[in-house]
Amino acid sequence: MTDAVAEARRAYAEDLRSRAGLRSEALVEAFATVPRERFVGPAPWRIKNPSEFADFWTVTGPDPRPLYQDVLVALDRARGINNGQPSLWAQVFDRLDLRPGMTIVHLGCGTGYYTAILAEAVGPDAPITAVEIDAGLVARAREALSLWPQVRVVAGDGAKMALPEADLVVASAGATHPLALWLDALAPGGQLLFPMTSAFGPGAMLLVTRRTGTAHAAEFLCGAAFIAFVGARDEAIGRRLASALSRDGGDPVRSLRRDEHAEEASCWLHGRGWCLSRREPG
Repeated sequence: MTDAVAEARRAYAEDLRSRAGLRSEALVEAFATVPRERFVGPAPWRIKNPSEFADFWTVTGPDPRPLYQDVLVALDRARGINNGQPSLWAQVFDRLDLRPGMTIVHLGCGTGYYTAILAEAVGPDAPITAVEIDAGLVARAREALSLWPQVRVVAGDGAKMALPEADLVVASAGATHPLALWLDALAPGGQLLFPMTSAFGPGAMLLVTRRTGTAHAAEFLCGAAFIAFVGARDEAIGRRLASALSRDGGDPVRSLRRDEHAEEASCWLHGRGWCLSRREPG
């Protein structure tokens, strides 16, 4: 069974390479290495293909090979919490500047599967702080991530707590806008990846890369649907975000401005202390 599971994990990683167009061999190896069953609990598992209209179906186990597909796996179905779609995370992680030894903060880590993927991709010398607000998920993440000693799991509210300076901040729940504390945590050249979502329409994954000055590079990578990041939501901004995304999908966004300025024609979505802009960074 061990060999069969390893073969399934390798096939899964190669499938993700194809589906997500992965360029990073480190990411492919991470998906081929990390045991997903360690992070989703014991069978039976509730599984769903997000590209189909069918509801979750049950896999009785104990064979974990059905987990090695591009599917969602429920962690708490009543609250809509799942393990995430592997191809989406593979696609957006491939756009990051992942490198050995970098400092990472993962907000809303859940049980830690994608934290482990990042840990494998950047190696054992990269300090990673995994933050989760739900006490039950914190306990599960600590146990599951114990194989990666470079990862520290912290119980806390990622919308309020002080964050260490980081080369990468990733949020795994939907915010209507970038929080100042997330941006302030970025080291020079650091990146922020999070889903911008609203209650009024589809959302999208935003990648911000810190530049010198008050304008950082920014772009939307792909569409996304996530549970809400409590504390990072504003209904009025959410309505404007939904309208802007329905207009053009965020394609014109080139930068995130943090300078004080009046709303102007180049502003794609203007907020207080931040603005997604059509202007090039710098």
